[in-house]
Amino acid sequence: MSYPYQIKSLEQYHQVYKESIEHPEKFWSDIAMHFRWKKHFDQVTSWNFKDPKVAWFQGGQLNITENCIDRWAEIQPDAPAIIWESNDPEEHHRILSFKELLFKVNQFAHVLKNNGAKKGDRICIYMPMVPELAIAVLACARIGAIHSVVFGGFSAQSIADRIIDAACNIVITADGGYRGNKEVPLKAVMDDALVRCDTVKRCIVLTRTRTPISMLKGRDCWWEDEIKKVETAGNPFCEAEAMDAEDPLFILYTSGSTGKPKGVVHACAGYMIYTNYTFVNVFQYQPGDIHFCTADIGWITGHSYIVYGPLSAGATSLMFEGIPTWPDAGRFWEIVDKYKVHILYTAPTAIRSLMSFGLDYIKDKNLSSLKVLGSVGEPINEEAWYWFHDHIGKGNCPIVDTWWQTETGGILISNLAGVTPSKPAHATLPLPGVQPILVDEQGNIIPGGDASQYQLPDATVSGNLCIKYPWPSIIRTTWGDHERCRTTYFSTYENLYFTGDGCLRDTDGNYRITGRVDDVLNVSGHRIGTAEVENAINMHTGVVESAIVGYPHDIKGQGIYAYVIFSGQLDDKNLVAQDINQTVSRIIGPIAKPDKIQFVSGLPKTRSGKIMRRILRKIAEGDTAHLGDTSTLLDPNIVEEIKLGRL
Repeated sequence: MSYPYQIKSLEQYHQVYKESIEHPEKFWSDIAMHFRWKKHFDQVTSWNFKDPKVAWFQGGQLNITENCIDRWAEIQPDAPAIIWESNDPEEHHRILSFKELLFKVNQFAHVLKNNGAKKGDRICIYMPMVPELAIAVLACARIGAIHSVVFGGFSAQSIADRIIDAACNIVITADGGYRGNKEVPLKAVMDDALVRCDTVKRCIVLTRTRTPISMLKGRDCWWEDEIKKVETAGNPFCEAEAMDAEDPLFILYTSGSTGKPKGVVHACAGYMIYTNYTFVNVFQYQPGDIHFCTADIGWITGHSYIVYGPLSAGATSLMFEGIPTWPDAGRFWEIVDKYKVHILYTAPTAIRSLMSFGLDYIKDKNLSSLKVLGSVGEPINEEAWYWFHDHIGKGNCPIVDTWWQTETGGILISNLAGVTPSKPAHATLPLPGVQPILVDEQGNIIPGGDASQYQLPDATVSGNLCIKYPWPSIIRTTWGDHERCRTTYFSTYENLYFTGDGCLRDTDGNYRITGRVDDVLNVSGHRIGTAEVENAINMHTGVVESAIVGYPHDIKGQGIYAYVIFSGQLDDKNLVAQDINQTVSRIIGPIAKPDKIQFVSGLPKTRSGKIMRRILRKIAEGDTAHLGDTSTLLDPNIVEEIKLGRL
């Protein structure tokens, strides 16, 4: 087995990149020929960024599961598709071959059909990191249902918001899940969510923790009982639904600069081809390699680089249920040693956390199987880069520093492992077919900021990162609200996709992401909208108003700093802060809890009532000497008070 489109040298990269920019339709058409189609496409792409409207491989029909499972079950039936490592190191691990995975996906596809699911339905999945989560995702895709996976740490209200927005008619969950030494009551949380969700007709529940749960007659059913019905019926094979190239594959909700999460929609064909292409090239995957992505399938990284990217390449994907620090901080290294992992793809937050435990947890682990290391979710700082390179890769493993987003579907900027040069803390070069540019506030292209012009800047330049030509896995819409898609990504700069990130480009053409330039924070690699957190804080009974900013955090990269005006008694600020955090956990989930809460009597506002976040950000960062002009504020004195009370 080989990948004819895998780039093998720096010279070839430059040649392929040039071809992909000058003849994008031929470039992507040639790659698409390597996949299994039910009906061949008759148009490679049509697009405009004004509406926006983007389509790839129009007229074509396929089913992503035939490309992820069926074709590999024919070629290499006994090869491992998924290796699962439990939260508990003492629990027996599971390995599913491609043949077994195909059998189980077919079975569960029948379960979905038996429970009323059909093509185009939206199905919400709220499950622990067990193989059945991947099986459920693939079974939805097999019958043409649109899956919406919700991370197991979200609150009942967050789940309900997502179910209502997508009008899901089926939910799939488990009695509970394990996360380190905690048991997560998934079904109980789902029950609280479903009180508000009248579109849901069926709730399918997997047994995982054997936690006592409520089962509602007529709505709730056990996964295992439904599987038995399929076994009793006989032939488990389920014909894969023919999907148009542009049919939605999934919705994944992400935070924005307003309070309401937005449902990012990805389409079947373009998403599959792009995740496969980037997986094979960025990680330089070789047949037989074991790929360990430490993300949760509830995030886009898990969708693209645990499930669809690796499986569509016939790769072995390792799923881990637990956390990197339980039962101790050697857990990742133990897994690498146990399964002889070749590719380790994780987040800078995890790396920084593990750095803080020292080297004792590494010294007795054999990490010699590792060939490629990867970083995802946020820019990796140089200290973490070098620690990862020196102590985990032993100086022998290239680190791919990947930049991409939920909306991009796959990696857009990254070095290719061992093929193109790496540079600490730099995402480096764009993938073939990707045309990044840097623009100023007015949308003018900064000289030297356009990769497609093959011109390198004379000195490092900086600007706002945009993309000027679509790639196959670009966002198609935001579910039920196309105008929001247009205004969020395509209205800031004419004829450009705006990423929301600031960026530098050096004299070698390497891109370095500098962070968000909008009202969105990147906390532990997860985007959290400031308005979303503020709305949650403001729901606490004593809160009058709040403002959220990011500040540098040693582990998370960016922490959440909250300024809160409180009307009630503040005899015990710590207790009130805990109450506010509990409110945020209840409304959004623990992931959005502020790290610091400073109580203030007012906020720095202009005379028109706009909060000057720039000033609050500087104070949170400790840079009180460069606050800029405060004379335009309604009450300049409030700034001094906030400075004095800084935590």
